[in-house]
Amino acid sequence: MNDTATPSEEVTGNIARACKIARRDIDEVTLIAVSKTHPAGAIEPLLEQGHRVFGENRVQEAQDKWPKLSERYPDSELHLIGQLQSNKADDAVALFDCIHALDRPSLVKALAKAMDKQGTQVPCFVQVNIGEEDQKGGCLPAELPALLKQVRSADIPLAGLMCIPPFEIEPAPFFAFLRKLADDNGVAGLSMGMSSDYETAIMLGATHIRVGTALFGQRSAPK
Repeated sequence: MNDTATPSEEVTGNIARACKIARRDIDEVTLIAVSKTHPAGAIEPLLEQGHRVFGENRVQEAQDKWPKLSERYPDSELHLIGQLQSNKADDAVALFDCIHALDRPSLVKALAKAMDKQGTQVPCFVQVNIGEEDQKGGCLPAELPALLKQVRSADIPLAGLMCIPPFEIEPAPFFAFLRKLADDNGVAGLSMGMSSDYETAIMLGATHIRVGTALFGQRSAPK
């Protein structure tokens, strides 16, 4: 990319290049701009440029800044990409257009109850703990078929599978493994790839990439 390209132009150019290499249509990949920890003032320029799909990590933070943004940009789409507590299911269903971290039976029940109460359906990605790491959320690969069965029985729209590969390890094998799990279980969507590895994820089948730093810069350290 040239030196005058904006971060958004650079990312979209990289997406186009990765799609070309993978012989995929660029429309097959949804770019989720991860705006967590960034204030509304940092998000609006991207909205003004026409981008409409954003990701937040926490329900409370999204509640604080997105209602006003959504009023100004009613066609914007908000994805919850962080861990969700079952007691926040009602709030999440009311606020988000898609949830990426459905990872346990208790959350299936809480989300199904919230969707039924609100008369709406929110597509969900089932998060897989692809590296079987103790500190990460997500169901273990061996537990995936049972959890998918429960999601389908609860009539929760299944958007696909989501993963976060282990840090500082080549992500390609983990992306390939998630794609195999999706194929084996009849699931189409793949939410995988972040700022450091989204091009690799695209070449291995990602349908949704979650990009923050490459668009907004480094996040502020939590206070």
